[in-house]
Amino acid sequence: MASGDGIQIPSRLPLLLTHEGVLLPGSTVRFSVDSPRNMHLVSQRLLKGTSLKSTIIGVIPNTRDPEHDTDELPTLHKIGTAGIAVQVVGSNWPKPHYTLLITGLCRFRVSSLLKERPFVLAEVEQLDKLEQYTTSGTEGLKAEDGELGELSQKFYQAAVQLLGMLDMSVPVVAKFRRLLDSLPRETLPDVVASMIRTSNKEKLQVLDAVSLEERFKKALPMLTRQIEGLKLLQKTRKMSPDNEKRVLSVRKGGVFPGRQFSLDEEDGDEDGDDTAALERKVHGANMPEAAFRVCLKELKRLKKMPQSMPEYALTRNYLDLMVELPWSKSTKDCLDIRAARTLLDNDHYAMDKLKRRVLEYLAVRQLKTSLKGPILCFVGPPGVGKTSVGRSIARTLGREFHRIAVGGVCDQSDIRGHRRTYVGSMPGRIINGLKTVGVNNPVFLLDEVDKLGKSLQGDPAAALLEVLDPEQNHSFTDHYLNVAFDLSQVLFIATANTTSTIPPALLDRMEVLQVPGYTQEEKVEIAHRHLIPNQLEQHGLTPQQLHIPQDTTQHIISRYTREAGVRSLERKIGAICRAVAVKVAEGHRIPKTDHTLTTENSSEQEDIQVAPPEMPIVIDQLALKDILGPPLFEMEVSERLTLPGVALGLAWTPLGGEIMFVEASRMEGEGQLTLTGQLGDVMKESAHLAISWLRANARTYQLTNMVGGPDPSEGTDIHLHFPAGAVTKDGPSAGVTIVTCLASLFSGRLVRSDVAMTGEITLRGLVLPVGGIKDKVLAAHRAGVKRVILPKRNEKDLEELPANVRADLDFVTASNLDEVLNASFDGGFPGATSARTRPQLSSKL
Repeated sequence: MASGDGIQIPSRLPLLLTHEGVLLPGSTVRFSVDSPRNMHLVSQRLLKGTSLKSTIIGVIPNTRDPEHDTDELPTLHKIGTAGIAVQVVGSNWPKPHYTLLITGLCRFRVSSLLKERPFVLAEVEQLDKLEQYTTSGTEGLKAEDGELGELSQKFYQAAVQLLGMLDMSVPVVAKFRRLLDSLPRETLPDVVASMIRTSNKEKLQVLDAVSLEERFKKALPMLTRQIEGLKLLQKTRKMSPDNEKRVLSVRKGGVFPGRQFSLDEEDGDEDGDDTAALERKVHGANMPEAAFRVCLKELKRLKKMPQSMPEYALTRNYLDLMVELPWSKSTKDCLDIRAARTLLDNDHYAMDKLKRRVLEYLAVRQLKTSLKGPILCFVGPPGVGKTSVGRSIARTLGREFHRIAVGGVCDQSDIRGHRRTYVGSMPGRIINGLKTVGVNNPVFLLDEVDKLGKSLQGDPAAALLEVLDPEQNHSFTDHYLNVAFDLSQVLFIATANTTSTIPPALLDRMEVLQVPGYTQEEKVEIAHRHLIPNQLEQHGLTPQQLHIPQDTTQHIISRYTREAGVRSLERKIGAICRAVAVKVAEGHRIPKTDHTLTTENSSEQEDIQVAPPEMPIVIDQLALKDILGPPLFEMEVSERLTLPGVALGLAWTPLGGEIMFVEASRMEGEGQLTLTGQLGDVMKESAHLAISWLRANARTYQLTNMVGGPDPSEGTDIHLHFPAGAVTKDGPSAGVTIVTCLASLFSGRLVRSDVAMTGEITLRGLVLPVGGIKDKVLAAHRAGVKRVILPKRNEKDLEELPANVRADLDFVTASNLDEVLNASFDGGFPGATSARTRPQLSSKL
């Protein structure tokens, strides 16, 4: 590599073909290679070589190597740069490739290609001297009087001028300064062009400039452009040179001003004005004394803090939140009780208990202005309007409304917020909600509070204790704020499907209002007042185009839905609207048999056509079947009570009341009891209680086993099943139903087909009260039951039932199982009367 002419590169060089990036002599560039030829060059030459000569390769710019290993070689750029590979890094993601760090040495010209595969090997001619990068600046180009000397002097002065405008604390700028002092001037065009912001096309022009004079002429305009751009930036932003140095950014070893700003983007004056504006907001926020002191302390820290510090943004965000919170902003309540009653009646049908509670609150507010906001909990099945009535209450009071869905929340920080010591900390949902509504007396709806989770991050239900406690929430402390905020004027409304999953401590802090399911008559009213008009509007229809009679609505409710709420009913009405919208949009003439309610014979119907689309299309039961399909539910339950050993019970679920069949059969065996139907422990114990009581009173009620023996379970296996088998069931209220079912099985008599019952039993034959009476009775009413047997102590719950339901049903209140059996069978049950006059407690257990 050394000769009389100086240091020489090898005459034969392997060539690295690159498309992006230009390597200039004196610069260091990182290349990523993944094409076959380049990969072979790295693996067979660089990685296997043992001498310094093997690390020198030629880099040919502006040449894309084919991605597939083909024989055709693309046209090569004639001028390249010999470089030494200082680092090789391999990776397999996202595909196999190598990353090379190459330092440029000198230019060369490709004389001829020696081979093309597995990598390109070429005969090259060296164009630059390597010594210029190893000698000091004084031994390089002499400042002769020719044009080249003038160009080099002008270029050097421009480089010094650019250096004076840059920040010497930046490592790349310091490196630029060292190179400017140490390298010969003939190398400056290459070094400067590689460090300032230039395009690959401009760097290629510098690379192709073989003569030194031409190289200076190509690089000087680039350097001048950078200086002018920096001056223009100073002028437009009116920044001092010290501040200008801070807006420069560094990329790939180059220093360039202009488009990318990495540090302070606002000058000191603007920052001062902004801080002063924030201080004025703090003084005008009318916050309590404790919060005001905290804000002043944080503001003092903010003024002493440079904007480049990460804590500056955190402190600024905290102060912005503090001034945006409604410490003293509130809305004025609308206390007109008459107008409130009218608005509530227009928005919701039924729900008398909820409306009465809201009117009571308004009345007390008229008498006492400093009343704390109540904390209500609406408990009821889905679809009965708990969430919508909360929104209606806010509109009635003239307050802002904010809904917080807490179902599935399992982190207490969602309620109380994160401490500011954490990265990405933020306030909890309560404080965020107050910031959103902008007043301190909104209506907050905590939706699905019975579905709160629990995890390692804490218990959000425990965090809600402070929020929902009237004695504590006047000083609610969010972890992010770390100062007390008064929530006593907020009207909190929680919704839940059941109270069983709400922790007792949280339930104790709320006023629980039960929201039962709707009766069929209430659903008809709701459909014609609210659901049908809303669906017509959503589907672009008018009452002049579609009419649904009340008997059709009743048919939908009884045969196509079975729910406590009205969501399924609304979906069915939406399906009808969509079917009618298709016909209206098509504009076709439709046979009247499909979409109108008529009693004409078929011959006349075939000839008659409907009126134009502006006439109302009336939905009858025939059209209902075409649109919604066959009915999903049968109203008559008598078909399933055709054999002894079947009884009808009533169950309560979070979705409302349900009817529940209990089936029993017996076969020869060893007296075993089999229970199926996904039963809980309490229900299994009720079955054992029923068996024991019936065995103890078998002689009184003339119950026998399969061969006529006095013990019903002797030599007999009994199987009790509770359909549907996939639904989990538990609770004591099925006790009377199991007794009636087994009494029917042992006596061979049929239970009345129109009787449903509920109640807990004891070993002495007493019937104890149970819960959910209204939901259970409404379910029986929906199913077409005529007689309902209830515990005597549940008689008070019948007052909550609508008058029409009480009129349709025959209620039998029983205090013991004798009365239950008498009411369950036609003509009474044998032995029941004597059992009441001569009570006998005997057991064979």
